[in-house]
Amino acid sequence: MTATTPHFRSPVSADRPADLRSELAVDVAIVGGGIVGLTLAATLAPSGLQVAVIEAQTAAGAASRQRAYAFSLTSADIFKGLGLWPQIGPHICHFDKVQLSDGDYGRVVQFLPTDLGTDAVYYGAEHGVLMAALQGAIAAAPNIHYLCSASLGATYEQGAGMVAEVSLPDGKIAVRSPLFVAADGKGSLLRQRAGIGSVGWRYRQSCITTVLEPEHSHQNTAYERFWPSGPFAILPLPGQRCQIVWTAPHAEAEAILTMPEAEFMAELERRYGTQMGHLKRLTAPAMFPVQLMQCDRYVQPRLALVGDAAHSCHPVGGQGLNMGIRDAAALAEVLTAAHQRGQDLGSVAVLRRYERWRRVENWVILSFTDLLTRTFSNQLWPLVVLRRTGLWVLGSVPPLKRLALRLMTGRLGRVPRLARLGRQT
Repeated sequence: MTATTPHFRSPVSADRPADLRSELAVDVAIVGGGIVGLTLAATLAPSGLQVAVIEAQTAAGAASRQRAYAFSLTSADIFKGLGLWPQIGPHICHFDKVQLSDGDYGRVVQFLPTDLGTDAVYYGAEHGVLMAALQGAIAAAPNIHYLCSASLGATYEQGAGMVAEVSLPDGKIAVRSPLFVAADGKGSLLRQRAGIGSVGWRYRQSCITTVLEPEHSHQNTAYERFWPSGPFAILPLPGQRCQIVWTAPHAEAEAILTMPEAEFMAELERRYGTQMGHLKRLTAPAMFPVQLMQCDRYVQPRLALVGDAAHSCHPVGGQGLNMGIRDAAALAEVLTAAHQRGQDLGSVAVLRRYERWRRVENWVILSFTDLLTRTFSNQLWPLVVLRRTGLWVLGSVPPLKRLALRLMTGRLGRVPRLARLGRQT
């Protein structure tokens, strides 16, 4: 290991420890079996590459997260390309309309399926639905090794690859691979061990999420409303439910979270509006902090970062998961092509093809969401006039509206081949 060629930093011997009961040699080892990690594995399955997925939770635990996502057209195209739409399509909500507004300002911008000639503007997808489809796909792939309840131990170089010591319920194994992929989220252990830095900042805001059942139909309409305290989103879900993503300054969010349910609902209805009648809360509200983060690099020898391990953005516009899914599809495309050419999958020459593709595109989204948040949270009168003029222009100039929608749905820039194939189905 040299200073000019950084690898994992783990102070252990390169000799195989005596207490490891077996070794699993694969072509790609993915640490993190969430939606992004499993999307990568499922996309690699047809390549014939041997793939290991190392997941800390049980399979059921990984799928049980009570969360829903704004699911973009390109993410949907990727899942169609994987052949998973029959399992997913009937259990997600098609957004027939997305309304964008500035607080109580009367001008509303509406995005419709006809703007892009699609069957929906966006989709509302629940975590469990996506995970069930992905877990089914990798269970059917004999070249995917799904290691659940797995604890990642030491990682070190060995020969022309890396080794990770993995503790499973029935003992330890050594996973050996020329390439490890960090899909283990914002606090990525692999990223920390590799010494990869990042730039970014925490917003002075937190997000509150909960699922509601409105009295009247949501009519498959999603809302993004910008209040001075932060964006407030309503995502329609199947079964006439809605998830809200409520952004507020930290102290305010903490106070809201501890309110009695009646007070919480009264405060929520002030922002939600009365268009759907009485609201019933179905899940306990949860809160998470908001930050922008972009890693200094996405790759180095024997390591690639995807999803939240590589970047993090403000939840406005529902971009986070969708960026990660595109990362996974792009990396799989690069690795499959390299495999077909007989190239070293863990070499920097191969991995930088992925980094050049995704890092710049992700910067565009990170910058766009940051600009939206800062502009709409600012009450300086010149900025208020500017953004409301911008809303009027956006709603009045169809080419501009199409451009914004292509950006937010992942159809601007280089689209993964799998998504292009999925769009044709």
